[in-house]
Amino acid sequence: MKNNLFEHIPEELPEELFETLLESGGVKIERIVSRGHTTPTGEWYDQPWGEWVVLLSGSAALEFDGERAPVTLHAGDYVMLPSGCRHRVAWTQPDVDTIWLAVHVNL
Repeated sequence: MKNNLFEHIPEELPEELFETLLESGGVKIERIVSRGHTTPTGEWYDQPWGEWVVLLSGSAALEFDGERAPVTLHAGDYVMLPSGCRHRVAWTQPDVDTIWLAVHVNL
């Protein structure tokens, strides 16, 4: 069945939208939609698996534990987050949909 990563996004988005697109054999592919959402202050993602993430639309800034400056991402930018990489979303564009495609590996 055909789907589109840029469709079926709720008009109201009080919290980030996480949608699993595929999960099989230690791999999960997920669409994440942010609209001004951030990781709460003082909280970090610290996953025991790797995550490759690409920004499809919008802009965002990621912070990494131990790094002074956040990394700004624009549409087309991607990063590999190895297992145990403490990171957080510091900023996403408030007035547009920031759409991420995340590939989680070795779950």
